[in-house]
Amino acid sequence: MTWIDLAVAAAVLVLLYLALRVGQGTTVRFATDQSAKVDTDPSRLPYDAARSLLRMFAALAASTVFTLIYAYAAAKSKRLERVLIPALDILQSVPVLGFLSVAVAGFIALHPGSMLALECASVFAIFTSQAWNMTFGFYYTLTSLPRELDELSRSFRFTRWMRFWKVEVPSGMISLVWNGMMSFGGGWFFLVASEAISVKDTNYVLPGVGSYAGAAIADGDLGKVGWAILTMAAMVIGVNLLFWRPLTAWAEKFKNEQSEATEVQTSAVLNLLRRSNWPQILGNLLRPVGRGLSRAGRILGTDDRPLTVDPARKRTGDIAFTVVAGAVILWGLYDLARYLNDQTGLGVFGEPLLLGLVTFGRVILLVAVATVIWVPIGVKIGFSPKLTRIAQPVVQVLASFPANFLFPLAMWFFLKTGLSINIGGILLMSLGAQWYILFNTIAGAMAIPSDLREAMDDLGVHGWQRWKRLILPGIFPSYVTGGITASGGAWNASIVAEVVTFGGTTLTATGLGAYIAKATAAGDFPHLLAGIAVMSLYVVGLNRLFWRRLYRLADTRFAL
Repeated sequence: MTWIDLAVAAAVLVLLYLALRVGQGTTVRFATDQSAKVDTDPSRLPYDAARSLLRMFAALAASTVFTLIYAYAAAKSKRLERVLIPALDILQSVPVLGFLSVAVAGFIALHPGSMLALECASVFAIFTSQAWNMTFGFYYTLTSLPRELDELSRSFRFTRWMRFWKVEVPSGMISLVWNGMMSFGGGWFFLVASEAISVKDTNYVLPGVGSYAGAAIADGDLGKVGWAILTMAAMVIGVNLLFWRPLTAWAEKFKNEQSEATEVQTSAVLNLLRRSNWPQILGNLLRPVGRGLSRAGRILGTDDRPLTVDPARKRTGDIAFTVVAGAVILWGLYDLARYLNDQTGLGVFGEPLLLGLVTFGRVILLVAVATVIWVPIGVKIGFSPKLTRIAQPVVQVLASFPANFLFPLAMWFFLKTGLSINIGGILLMSLGAQWYILFNTIAGAMAIPSDLREAMDDLGVHGWQRWKRLILPGIFPSYVTGGITASGGAWNASIVAEVVTFGGTTLTATGLGAYIAKATAAGDFPHLLAGIAVMSLYVVGLNRLFWRRLYRLADTRFAL
């Protein structure tokens, strides 16, 4: 065993020890009827950072499992697709605060008096900020699998498990890694909301960088806010260096191309792992598990279905499925309407519908401006491995920066310039939305085969013709995924961007996000449900009328 093997083993043991040591604090007791106070002593920041990281990676693991299962079910069953994809639109539009209000009560009922209840609620909230983008990206990969790979799988009569693990997952690996990195950044963005929870005038607080920053902002202590910002930057850069950069460099091998690229991404951590014997040792240890999964996958059948399916087949089953699903949805809507009618009357929808139009205008403007700015930059980064190495940590820090951390600067800027929060809120919303377009554009540009780019160089195709013939068609599917998640992310970000508080000063914009934030803080469930329902209506309507049509266009005309 070489020194490299010993170093890798020592690093793994240290990580396991730290995870166990930090995890001990998740099972302590707490009083559910008392408002908690955050200790803002800067010496606690290393421990708080470790607790936040543990939640983030737990949520990422859950999001990855959810993505693989949910996207596969939606892509492989037309019946399930009719329910799961609209449901994903709705879930994406439900604010993190909306999930938190329900999750806190549910998990406290499961683990009464235990900090584990709040930990589960926090991880669940971070999961809801990560999972949807990853699922949309992987779903598109499954529905737009290159035809030659599809024919290869059927010709060799792969089992469905072999097709999934050997063909479909590798085909979508670049998109999965980059969307995972973006979703991880989305989790950072909502870290404050997921660690410092206010429901019915009761504050539930968990140790973490997010809750620390939230308390420092509430106290108006700029020094402690600065320490939180430095800690957050160190965490993001460290995670990028030790985790995401090795993953993105490793994912390069899954490019669908016939000639090897002249430049590839590199990672010192990945090179160290490749030089050690641990990948081979782990491979030998896990080989029996792989064989067991392969044998178990045989019960799923062989991948020998025809490439085209007669639309007239199984019509009776489709009708029955539609009737049952429709009946369940109608019953849920009826029960919701009855509850709201008993509490406040159905007129409660009037105000959020009007406020939604204001936030809708902000979302449209944000997505349009982000497209113009970030698509060319994303293509430039994706086409240059050298530039990717430089830009990746910078972009990751920017994408991961919670808007709450900038509230002191934003408050000062708005008051100094007289800029209305109704306009300035768009800038804060962009912190949680524009990066989806950038990251998906980078992933789309990286997935364009090098041989196609070299062919364009040989033919002398440059400028607008190159964009028209290669770049725009190549990145279009990824851009659509980024656009749909950026749109949903902008709606979600409006909740923290339309209400800016620092010290004793609060600026509130006119919009649906502020309406939901106010209802959440007051524990007003009828108005909260009305706001969430209206936000879901706007998001689903926009997706159905606009983004889904672009999805079909990407699938039929621009799939590589």
